[in-house]
Parts: sequence; structure tokens; C-alpha cells
Amino acid sequence: MIPFSILDLSPVVEGGTVAQSLANSRRLAQEAEAQGYKRVWLAEHHGMRGIASAATSQVIQHVAAGTNSIRVGAGGIMLPNHSPLVIAEQFGTLEALFPGRIDLGLGRAPGTDMLTARALRRNMEASAENFPQDVVDLMALLGPVQPNQKIVAVPGADSNVPVWLLGSSHYSAHLAGMLGLPFAFASHFAPDMLLSALEIYRERFQPSQYLDKPQVMVGVMGVAADTDEEAKFHFTSMQQSFVALRRGAPTAFPAPVESMEGLWSEQEKIMVEHTLQYAVVGGPKTARDQIARFLDLTKADELIISMPVFDMEARLKSVRLFAKARAALAA
Repeated sequence: MIPFSILDLSPVVEGGTVAQSLANSRRLAQEAEAQGYKRVWLAEHHGMRGIASAATSQVIQHVAAGTNSIRVGAGGIMLPNHSPLVIAEQFGTLEALFPGRIDLGLGRAPGTDMLTARALRRNMEASAENFPQDVVDLMALLGPVQPNQKIVAVPGADSNVPVWLLGSSHYSAHLAGMLGLPFAFASHFAPDMLLSALEIYRERFQPSQYLDKPQVMVGVMGVAADTDEEAKFHFTSMQQSFVALRRGAPTAFPAPVESMEGLWSEQEKIMVEHTLQYAVVGGPKTARDQIARFLDLTKADELIISMPVFDMEARLKSVRLFAKARAALAA
């Protein structure tokens, strides 16, 4: 059975604090480690009241320090927001602190709105155009020092931190294939190009010093509970969050509600349900069946699950139930 992993946004819940969110991210990773997940990734977002992982490398350090063996990484670092040298130094430092446990997933989007992107001192147009070269430069800074190399990342050089390309369209699929890198598709919020992007990546893949054959990770939103009804109840938090985001008014992560009736328009309902069409939401059997169908559809090598659950104990239960689903599918 393929590995399961977790994507964590360090959600800041209504009435909660950033400190609590970061403590919960560590608890989540500890439970994931105990349940046999392969990795936990944190994601870079900026200016989001409901997300505490903006300083992603620092949150990775916090989570890795609270665990022993599970891989911890970025899913991802939005590289156009940063210089490749700074990221090489940050992740070289993390690799020195936690040898063999650090991943670096790279994205091309800003991870925020355009006004906040400008506040990050990001030249948006030039940065996006420079993305392929920035990826190549960053990998060189993480690799062995070459003769006459003038710029060396210290730490960073010869750390060989594994690099993934992340994407929600065909762009990164082409680039990941061309560079021979593993590819993670953001199907948890961008379903439309999933299958065509995976086809492009697999067809265009060129073996490299990093990878000899295509390696695909796919993402889903996931809420597992004792019953279908309970899982659907918890999932209303994510549905509310998406509605708020689409309205341009992101909030702290909301508490679940008994019904979404009256909280979204018919058009918003259609949009959210389309965006989250691959979400795995249900009791043990339902979750297991939905995962099996999704993996059969994508033929992925790894599944990464984002678990948007307001209550921390229910979130940890979801972690355990997905681990049981994986074991059942393996059997």
C-alpha cells in the first residue's frame, strides 16, 4: 500500500491563538508519527487569519523537534517570495538539525493576495518568469560545491535536501518532468487539471540524478469520523472557510455547524462542492472506499491528506482512522 502523509496549515481556530495552533501542529505530527505516516508538510501562506504557518521553516523546526522519525517539510515554500540562497540556508540548517528528515516542496504561486504579495517585496511578474531558473539555482546551492563556485550556501551546500515541485496546473507538471523531480498535485483544492497534469508529468519525465522514474503525490481534504454524519458535520468548517475565502474575507477557522443552509448561496455551494470534489469525508467504510476510488483514478505513489477539523481531539481521531483505512486497504 502506498504511503499516507499529512498536509498541515496550522489552523488558527475561532477563539484560538497562534501559540495553540503551533502546539497543535506538533501534536498532530506526533500522532502521525505514531500511526505510521510517512511525512508531515507545512504550507506557506501569508495574511490569512486562519493559518499560522507563514514562517514555514520555523514551524518545520518546531514540529521536527517534537518528533523522532517522521519526515517534516514544506508543502510548500512559495519560491518567488524568496531568494534561492535564503531558502538553501534555511533548509540546509534544518537538514543539519534533523538529518534525513527534511523535505522541500516548491510552489510558484504567492500564497496570498496581490497586496500582501507586494508587501513581501515580491516582483510578481519577474519572479514567476524566473521560477524555473530559481529552482535550478536552489538545487545547485543544496548540492555539492563545484570547482570555482562563487556563491556557496552555508549551511546548505551538500545537504542534498530532497526537492519536490508542487502544482495545480500543467506548468509544474512540465517542469517537474523536465527536471526529473517528484511532483505533488494540489488536487485537494484544484481538481480540474489533476489527471491531465499527471499524464503530462509521466509522459515528459526525464530520469535524473534525483529520481529514476516518475513519483507522484496527490492531495485530498480528508475528515474521517465514527460515522458519515459526524464527518460531514466536521467538514462544514472547511466549507465555511472556502466560502469566506471566495468572498475575499478569510477568517479564523470556523466551528462546524449542523447545516450549511443559509450560509452559502446556490452558486457558492456549487463552486465549493466542485473545488472539493475529491474530498474524503465519512465514517471508516466510506472513507476507505473513497480513498480506494481516488487512488485507482490517479495511480499515485503517495497520498497526502489535509485534515480541516476544528476540534483537535476530532482531528487526531481522523488521523488514526485514516491510518486504519490504509491498513485495511493494504490487507
